[in-house]
Amino acid sequence: MQTAILTTSKLCKTFSSGGLQQHVLKNLDLKIYQGDFTVIMGPSGAGKSTLLYALSGMDKPTLGEVSFSGQEIAGLSNDKLAVFRRDNCGFVFQQMYLLDNMSILDNILACGFLVNKNRKAVINRAKQLLQSLNLDETMWRKFPSQVSGGEAQRAGIARALINNPKIIFADEPTGALNSTYGKAVLEALTEINKQGQSVIMVTHDLRSALRGSRILYLRDGIIHGECLLGKYISGDNGRYDKLNEFLTEMGW
Repeated sequence: MQTAILTTSKLCKTFSSGGLQQHVLKNLDLKIYQGDFTVIMGPSGAGKSTLLYALSGMDKPTLGEVSFSGQEIAGLSNDKLAVFRRDNCGFVFQQMYLLDNMSILDNILACGFLVNKNRKAVINRAKQLLQSLNLDETMWRKFPSQVSGGEAQRAGIARALINNPKIIFADEPTGALNSTYGKAVLEALTEINKQGQSVIMVTHDLRSALRGSRILYLRDGIIHGECLLGKYISGDNGRYDKLNEFLTEMGW
């Protein structure tokens, strides 16, 4: 039986602008399971990124609860939320947000040193992660502007993994990449998921969504359906057909 690592109860998020209220998330009850690769899809404005930020503690819901491994996090102070994210979450965004004045390796080490004071252990882990993501030593001392978009994004994944997070949150991680670089990033996320890492990814892209083991379809702040695909297997045409049929049914 699967273990739920993340749960929500009656999760709501409302934004106010010019005296009007926009209800972006509406009473969501959701469970995210340990080891799953969960993909959130839906039309623009459905609330996908808002949901991701609420689940990760990057934003507070208006109402409702978010529990992470049994700990309720929605009501934590901003300082405690920052500690929670540092200790439990890794983030991969559409934009890499690597520091331009630091090398690829130093970008990753800077995050690791915030948590682990054993500098040797952090350096060794950073190098192992970079190697596992097919970023060889010739790139480690380069600056973000000196590598390709796909290489920078994989470095971002290494940075997200440096503190051994319980879950990776990815928001359109291939959105700014061409197909070749995007595939490399998807391969990296797929591989770490196969090793047991929990991943939640927001995407508009069918190719990216195929990597998920579970697809949630969000529309107007409500989850309208889910599709269970199981672990990714390359060349599985039945997987594509199943997902395409589901998305057509959802009106995608």
